[in-house]
Amino acid sequence: MIDVVRAGPVARIFLNRPEKANALDSEVLQKLAAAIDALSDDETLRVLVLGGRGKTFCGGADVNEMSKLEASNAGAFVEKIHFACRAIRRLPVPVVARLHGAVIGAGLEIAAACDLRICAEGTKFAMPEVRLGIPSVVEAALLPRLVGSGRAAWLVLTGEAIDSRRALEWGLVEEVTAELDLGVEKRVESLVAGDREALRMQKQLLQLWEEAPLSTSIASSIERFVQVISLR
Repeated sequence: MIDVVRAGPVARIFLNRPEKANALDSEVLQKLAAAIDALSDDETLRVLVLGGRGKTFCGGADVNEMSKLEASNAGAFVEKIHFACRAIRRLPVPVVARLHGAVIGAGLEIAAACDLRICAEGTKFAMPEVRLGIPSVVEAALLPRLVGSGRAAWLVLTGEAIDSRRALEWGLVEEVTAELDLGVEKRVESLVAGDREALRMQKQLLQLWEEAPLSTSIASSIERFVQVISLR
């Protein structure tokens, strides 16, 4: 269900349920979070690439499990989506989402939790939960930060899909490429070329800038800069 491939300083994790469009059930989500958490203390790791086997990145939450949700277990299920996204954001190195086919619902939330998103031409993105009688939750909260409040509202209120070109225009992805693996590898090479400690600190600062007031973000940035200089 989850493939982990390691090559030097780069790790790759693939969702591996191609017969189910890499749908996310509790087992997949738990294994995904565990696989990412297991990399957290690896001092040699520089970049993680997150992708999906088969024809699509992720078709969203598993419909079979979703159909069985009730008040007693619904919160625990969506928390598993959050825990997987949290593991991505807590990982101290950049995470690159390798996206293709379809990126739907909870799959889009996982992609949003990554630091950079690269997609193949023709990839479709959607948050269709309202059409299924439920709201988009947990890391859907990252969407306004990525695309702005109006475009995030468009995604979660209409449930309509957008294509790769609109995703790029909106800032949902950073790159669209006809050769996905080539595009991802170029980005990985550029990340590996950066200073290891500076990259880790920059990821921490990016997340701080998302959540903290501007004055706090600036003050913390100055502190981190002085810290780096003092260690030279």
